[in-house]
Amino acid sequence: SIWDMLLWVLIPALIGERLYYVFIQSPRGPNGLGEYLAHPIEILEIWRGGMHIYGAFIFGGISIALYTRWRKLPLLIYLDAAGLALPLGQAIGRWANFINQELYGPPTTLPWGLRIDAAHRIPPYNDTTLYPDSVRFQPLFLYESLANFIGFALIFWISRRFEKRLRAGDLFLIYLIWYPLVRFCLEFFRTDSWFFSVLGLHFNVVHILSVITIIAAATILFIRHRTQPQIAALQGAGDTPVMADEETGGVKNEAVEVH
Repeated sequence: SIWDMLLWVLIPALIGERLYYVFIQSPRGPNGLGEYLAHPIEILEIWRGGMHIYGAFIFGGISIALYTRWRKLPLLIYLDAAGLALPLGQAIGRWANFINQELYGPPTTLPWGLRIDAAHRIPPYNDTTLYPDSVRFQPLFLYESLANFIGFALIFWISRRFEKRLRAGDLFLIYLIWYPLVRFCLEFFRTDSWFFSVLGLHFNVVHILSVITIIAAATILFIRHRTQPQIAALQGAGDTPVMADEETGGVKNEAVEVH
């Protein structure tokens, strides 16, 4: 059942979230990765630093693939369910960042700027001489939450509007295009990521992973629909869709529908 799978997927996903943060996202130097390497037990203290969703994608994705193979379940159908549920869950979950006063961007004068207590700021913004309590910051959690709500609505609409043209796995591929695109844009405003420069432009690891994911998902989606036979309804066959061969016009005996 879906609940059995969640148990097998959730634990590896949580482990992946933490390991990604420790080895990829945590600040370089003695107060970040160096601290974890010197005191490995602190890796288990998830309240120190945090977690990162890309680690959950990697470990959780591998777990889903292994579990469905073990149970002989349709992997793509489960991935489609995840592609629809994940953006909604992320949109709601991001508000935990608001409660914890995290996931904010640089200072801003916008009316919806977020107040961050000095105790929750990272350098140099914790210097109240330069950045007094009146300073407001970009609410990146809010931007991502809204983008995820939009992503959920978009994927849900596509699942209904193009139901007869979709293949199993398409919804998940669309999610793998939408969410990395959102993260790619927002990462430029992160204050808690370490960046490296390429040709004068500043990037981080999430930028690279996002671009790779977007290109891979878009390519797969394009190829599988470029070669997909068109759906045609035979005259007098009612509303049941059948597959028509593009080259011969003949009728194939199976159609893939996603419900």
